[in-house]
Amino acid sequence: MPLPYALAYGRPPMLPSLPQAVLFDLGGVVVDWDPARLYRKVFAGDEAKVQWFLSSICTDAWNTQQDAGRPLADATELLVREHPQWEDEIRAFYERWTEMITGTVAGTPELLRDLHAQGVPLFALSNWSAETFPRVQHDFPELGLFNRVFLSGNLRVAKPDPEFYRAVLAEIGLPLARLVFIDDDPANVAGAIAFGLPAIRFHSAAQVRQHLRTMGLPC
Repeated sequence: MPLPYALAYGRPPMLPSLPQAVLFDLGGVVVDWDPARLYRKVFAGDEAKVQWFLSSICTDAWNTQQDAGRPLADATELLVREHPQWEDEIRAFYERWTEMITGTVAGTPELLRDLHAQGVPLFALSNWSAETFPRVQHDFPELGLFNRVFLSGNLRVAKPDPEFYRAVLAEIGLPLARLVFIDDDPANVAGAIAFGLPAIRFHSAAQVRQHLRTMGLPC
């Protein structure tokens, strides 16, 4: 069943107030990050084993705890103790973490540059470990277009927890109705909407660009 409009795109089918700033998620929206890329190498292209390992051992829920501030070393040792037979594969998650990233998401760098050129303030709101972010932040000049990058690893709370949005929006200092948030994760979009932050679920840069134009932003 398709998602309701408000959850799929994060706003009702009517024009909101003209946004003063745009807030972007990073992974899956700006930076192309996928753990399966690494584990296709680790498991020699065995896709079934890749998907099983990432859904059963190094899961999204486990990784989110590191995104929310748990030290990588502590998380790794805990998981190795639970699954000693998978020690090498578990240690690869953060030792070879940069192999999960291949570049940027198609079209998003151009969208960011166009918004920046028009003087639209840009902020990044990302579930991202404070330990892994420095490994790649200088590889992406697009990150320099953001007025500020907010990482869950620094805030020690991750989306879609309302405390994440509360902490970030207190720093930004603009009315909720004059912001719009872009994220590819429906849970994060739903969390933002529940908090009162207008949000659009990211499917492609072209789709987001069209929505922002409809909202009156020059891009």
